[in-house]
Amino acid sequence: MTRHIATFEPGDLSKRERRAFRRDLNRAAREDKPAPARRRDRALPDAAVPGPFGPGITQGGYWNLARPAIPAHQATSRQIAGIYPFVADAGLGHLGPILGVDLNADALWHFSPWETYLDKSDRRTFSTNLLVLGAYRAGKSGTIKSLVTRSIAFGHQAVVPSDPKGEWVTVAEAMPGGVVIRIGGGSAARLNPLDRGPRRAKVDDEQDVMMVRQRRITTLISLVEMALGSTRLTAVEHAAIHEALERCIRSTGDRPTLRGVYEHLGTIVEDAGTDFRLSDGAVQPRFVLRRFVDGDLSGLFEDESTVAFDADASIVVVDTSELFARSELVAQLTQVCTTAWIQAVVSDRSSKRTRYLIREEGWRDMTSLASLQMFQQWLKLSRHYGISNIVILHKLGDLDAVGEADSKERNLAYSIVGDIENKFIFRANHQEAASLRERLNIPATHVEDARRLRMGVFLAYVGQHSYVVDCFATSTEWEYELFKTDEAMTPDEDDGMLRLPDADELNRFWPDDSPIDTSLDGWLSPTWKETPQ
Repeated sequence: MTRHIATFEPGDLSKRERRAFRRDLNRAAREDKPAPARRRDRALPDAAVPGPFGPGITQGGYWNLARPAIPAHQATSRQIAGIYPFVADAGLGHLGPILGVDLNADALWHFSPWETYLDKSDRRTFSTNLLVLGAYRAGKSGTIKSLVTRSIAFGHQAVVPSDPKGEWVTVAEAMPGGVVIRIGGGSAARLNPLDRGPRRAKVDDEQDVMMVRQRRITTLISLVEMALGSTRLTAVEHAAIHEALERCIRSTGDRPTLRGVYEHLGTIVEDAGTDFRLSDGAVQPRFVLRRFVDGDLSGLFEDESTVAFDADASIVVVDTSELFARSELVAQLTQVCTTAWIQAVVSDRSSKRTRYLIREEGWRDMTSLASLQMFQQWLKLSRHYGISNIVILHKLGDLDAVGEADSKERNLAYSIVGDIENKFIFRANHQEAASLRERLNIPATHVEDARRLRMGVFLAYVGQHSYVVDCFATSTEWEYELFKTDEAMTPDEDDGMLRLPDADELNRFWPDDSPIDTSLDGWLSPTWKETPQ
């Protein structure tokens, strides 16, 4: 049932005054004389002449006397407040680093996942994780790098478990106290994905042992299943991996390695006293781990780590760009190993550090059911460890690489992404419209807005509130140079490749007195050319 609240009509004259005013105007048109002034700004100018549409204005065309056909609008006070043009949200407060300008309120927009989680008002969130989604060259990397570098001044640490393109390396080298760990190449470091990590605070020994064992077995199963493709491990193969890991832990004094697990799998295969079914189950995993011991991944993850995690560093980046150039499978195996090593060393509450965990190409952490379940658990424990997982995706369709259509793996991947409460949505392609509405429950009007966003502008969803933020409006020239990822698209002048003309070159074609606007502001400015991705 609709209840009438108010009726709004254009103008501030009564019906009787409008009728009288219309009669005066018609009389003035017939008599070719100015209309009487009944209200301020309502009368015709003195210099009025007849015309086909009524008395005309000497300078500026004709004035149409037709009554505006604007229907009366009925709405509640809440709806009227929503369409009032000067109503804007107060933002998230002034705690945390400045990330950009709120385009609705024309005010600085601050963001910190920990501050919004601790907030006691209606703007509080129940998660510190962040989903970043957008097309290529939409400004995702530049925005996240701005957030991370500005957060360092607030005492937060940034960790990139796998940098597939090497773009975070320059950021780490520019930051005071930044550390880069290079995997692959001549003088590369070695990481042990089965490292125990620091002792968990405020948990008993049994709980700590169970958590470490679960992470280790999940890492092993993820590596084996990923290398086998769509093949799922059988119960016997699971049992063989468990047995080999337990033997390796006992023989090394709780310092297992992939080489040790590989050797114990070989012992299980050759041991005549072992159950023949367990021996058969150890064959397949052993062949997979052989790739780390003697294959193309040897020298990287099979033995104990040669580097230690620096808990006092401002930013730690694991550079995996050398390995990601080999093949997609090598890239996925590498990301599982480096992420497991990072998780082992940062999941310690006693460190009292808040950390950003930036997951570039986040879908690679969800390539198997075991890794998906571990990823989901890691997201749930983020508040416990003081971590904010930043999952970066180019499109939701990236998750279609996880499992088969309608499989348990793919449904779980979409569920994990959909449950992340904080979201930054950058410019989206037309193909993403349906996924944004169905998978992320974003309103249709917001989806249409996302298709028209310019570079660096994003829709921010923080809890139950949404904002339109321009990150690059607050960026400096130093940040542009540091964060840009388009070096390959800006070749040298003498390389013979086609390049855009500058202002001086265009001025040769148009003289200074040309009526054409030859300025390049707005479409060929330095900001436009060097905007980071």
